[in-house]
Amino acid sequence: MHSEFFEIPIIHLTIKSYGLMMVVGFLAAVAVIRHLSRPFTRDPQIITNAALYSLIAGVVGARVFFVIHYFDQFRSDPKSVFAIWNGGLELIGGVVMAILVIVLYGRRHKVPIRHYLDVLAIGLAAALVFGRIGCFLNGCCYGKPTDLPWGVRFPYGSFSYRSQIQPDAARHRLQPYVALPKEYFGYTNDKGDYFSDLKPEKYLTPEQRELVTAGPYRARPVHPTQLYSSAGAALLSLVLYGLWRRSQRAETLGRYTLLTKPGSTFGLMFILYAILRFSLEMIRDDNPFEFDGLTISQLLCLALAILGIVLAVFFARSQPEKLPSPKSK
Repeated sequence: MHSEFFEIPIIHLTIKSYGLMMVVGFLAAVAVIRHLSRPFTRDPQIITNAALYSLIAGVVGARVFFVIHYFDQFRSDPKSVFAIWNGGLELIGGVVMAILVIVLYGRRHKVPIRHYLDVLAIGLAAALVFGRIGCFLNGCCYGKPTDLPWGVRFPYGSFSYRSQIQPDAARHRLQPYVALPKEYFGYTNDKGDYFSDLKPEKYLTPEQRELVTAGPYRARPVHPTQLYSSAGAALLSLVLYGLWRRSQRAETLGRYTLLTKPGSTFGLMFILYAILRFSLEMIRDDNPFEFDGLTISQLLCLALAILGIVLAVFFARSQPEKLPSPKSK
């Protein structure tokens, strides 16, 4: 786990791995979208601008969804809602807000929205590949304990470790995975302030450090669900690209078959992503159960799947939008 890559000297600004990978994912998405949208875009700068606006909207939407989801954490300190540098983003919220901004921006600049949404779907999947690697480096979005040989053991003090040393009634887990003794809790920092939380590693004795790194109190290995998600996103991007190429051939021939009209790839993205995320939630161990054993992400996946079906049917029944002629480019 490497939640921090490095610190910029003098200003002491820490570069977070999750944020850096989000930027890498954003740049990858922009590159993919600019390349695939060349046949129907008059000005490539419009695509770049739309991507920049969607990035801002995506961060805001992801933070809003996270605050709503974990609102109890912010009751005592409302100002912490804006402390985004401390982490706390919901990917689905960011995607929803980003798509909304892109649609509004595209309509204003007369971009063929349905064609743009198709390539946007491919770009979003490509961005997710890097975003989930950032989750792995940060240690969030962790999976359930596993005995599989590729299970990952996160270090003492990580999100996964903190989850394993305590019961979690929200996930119907009444006993901790790791029975950590009481002496590992409660410490006084360098300023003389006392905290009842888990001791930072620097306050452990050598014997205690040995027991939590190589002894009976170390974290149990878990499914690397972040890497599963990254690999799934890569596969999703390739599948969407294949579907988009199929729709391009149908448009060139003027003979549309099932799910080949512009916008269909975008609708299928919601369905396929919903299936992927819903399945991964079954082996994740971070989100609380909200309703009938389902997490909030799974409930949102059901909504996304329904939305994808509605969009796919709508685009299949509607007339394809006209692309700008070569002279107007």
